[in-house]
Amino acid sequence: MVIKMKAGYVEIYEKGILKEIVEDFKKHYECCMLCPHECRVDRRKQLGYCRATDKVLVSSYGPHFGEESVLVGENGSGTIFFGNCNLRCVYCQNYDISFYAEGKTISNEELGKIMLKIQNVYKCHNINLVTPSHYITNILEALFYAVEKGLNIPIVYNCGGYEKVEILKKLEGIIDIYMPDFKYLDDERALKYSKVKNYGQIAKEAIKEMDRQVGGIRINEEGIAVKGLLIRHLVLTEGLEDTKSILKFIKEELSEDVLVNIMDQYYPSFKAFDYKEISRRLSSSEYKEAIDFALKLGIKIY
Repeated sequence: MVIKMKAGYVEIYEKGILKEIVEDFKKHYECCMLCPHECRVDRRKQLGYCRATDKVLVSSYGPHFGEESVLVGENGSGTIFFGNCNLRCVYCQNYDISFYAEGKTISNEELGKIMLKIQNVYKCHNINLVTPSHYITNILEALFYAVEKGLNIPIVYNCGGYEKVEILKKLEGIIDIYMPDFKYLDDERALKYSKVKNYGQIAKEAIKEMDRQVGGIRINEEGIAVKGLLIRHLVLTEGLEDTKSILKFIKEELSEDVLVNIMDQYYPSFKAFDYKEISRRLSSSEYKEAIDFALKLGIKIY
């Protein structure tokens, strides 16, 4: 569907609601309940599961041309990579950021200025927030600063899928494009490889909420996504049955025009060599089987 529309957060701001949402989220600095871990730590003094403080840690930012084409366009997707993570994936390919927190601690105002730079200097098509869950309070404060100064491009919420529905509901109308990973439905695999409990059920509920809010992908006259749900699934070695369960869920439970990127770029990284079954690259036959299954279901794949 081709569509013209302003970014959702601009409308929220114009209605005078965005400031109230920002103030509500500030309570999570003192008692963090932003994600399913519900650590309840005072982030000004303590570290929870994600090891983030009350200050935002940015590892890098700028135009990214390796994302999906509906996000990249001519000028790139304006990615902001945040340090730390609420998952502990043993095969993480960005472990220097997620585990070892490489990056720079900045103020929320500085983060807002980065957003404006992405729009006004780099001319990117969107603000792509990579692993934002644990910094959403900081992001909302930065967004309020930036929208007052003219920010108006779509926000992409690029997350690991381990999200709290209560928090997502409070973001309704602010996030234009949700782009979650859908890693597993098998909770044993999730616990083994990402060190979290109940990932499957949590991800299902979170992604259904994202779908309720934004539905399938809508594009503008330039072929760039402006709203909707784009799901990423990285096919792991020896994980085809779980992949098929995820694809069946997508087909049966989500909007028909949700876009799914079935990714084939798995390779063993970080601590993956400690697990024999994921200590090799994905084979072409495994990936083909996943794609064929999705096509047979009639899923809209990227």
